[in-house]
Amino acid sequence: MRRPVALTAAVVIIAGGAVTFALTAADRGEGTKTSSALPPATAQVTRQTLQETLDVDGELGYGPTLTATARRPGTVTWLPAAGAEVTPGHPLYRLDNAPTVLLSGTVPAYRAMAPGTEGPDVAQLEQNLHALGYRGFTVDDEYTDATADAVERWQDDLGLPETGVVELGRVVFAAGTVRVDSLEAEAGQPAAPGQRLLTYTGTTKVVTVDLDVDDRAVAKPGATVSVTLPGGKRTPGKVTEVATVIEPGAGNNADPTTRIEALVALDDQAATAELGLASVDVTFTAARRENVLTVPVAALVALDGGGFGVEVVDGATTRHVPVTTGLFAGGRVEITGDGLAEGATVGMPK
Repeated sequence: MRRPVALTAAVVIIAGGAVTFALTAADRGEGTKTSSALPPATAQVTRQTLQETLDVDGELGYGPTLTATARRPGTVTWLPAAGAEVTPGHPLYRLDNAPTVLLSGTVPAYRAMAPGTEGPDVAQLEQNLHALGYRGFTVDDEYTDATADAVERWQDDLGLPETGVVELGRVVFAAGTVRVDSLEAEAGQPAAPGQRLLTYTGTTKVVTVDLDVDDRAVAKPGATVSVTLPGGKRTPGKVTEVATVIEPGAGNNADPTTRIEALVALDDQAATAELGLASVDVTFTAARRENVLTVPVAALVALDGGGFGVEVVDGATTRHVPVTTGLFAGGRVEITGDGLAEGATVGMPK
């Protein structure tokens, strides 16, 4: 949820790239004029870096939850405990006391693999067999007789029939080690193809953030953010994934809603070691301008001919200098104007 930011001297409304100002200072004229009436308060023109930020709520957890379903019929004979971690090469669950093994990979298992099968799922299988110590074949995307020989040795060690064929439902591919989130079945329960057995996540803490569609530009993959953890500690993070989520409306006539979901990886995992699931604050940088001249937003004055200026104070006199405005952030505004320099004094309302 986005939190509003209050500006006491001026109201800045940004929508669709347009900027509207409600100035508290009265119109003080246009052009370069002198006056002996000094403003009630002053401020300095400073040179600094401005950042426009967006603060949103996030949820600290383990990222997206995936579901392991039975791909063949049988009786559930073993499930890991909720919260347990399963590493590639080990059983994720057992049906009829035969293991379904977790392996590393991004392509889901979707078919049986046997001599003559080709594709990225075969490459994943061979990479895992090689990593587990089963060799004697070329690691590529072709399931050869040499691959089948290695599979037979693997099946023998698992206590499975040595067929040389990896049937559908024997392996589950995941990005790496997984954490069991919840159990959807129990030992002794019959399972049919498609039945949910358990859910799992990754093992690394990440932050999930929901954004409005209009804010997608700030959540590009690779964008850096600042995450404020419970207790106030800040840690940097980086956006790793961004997805558009469309949710159906409630009721027959309700319109669907669209939101942006971003995953943020934390630079300091140790900072979350004592935390479970928790709400956090995430600060995105929407825009950044380095080494620019700035004044408080309240120092802007509306000029008679249109546009804005600042009232420059020179000793006992003042003059109005037209300015071009840039980024607004943190109650200050980027300006450029003839003769303006760092350290100049400008008028301010009380």
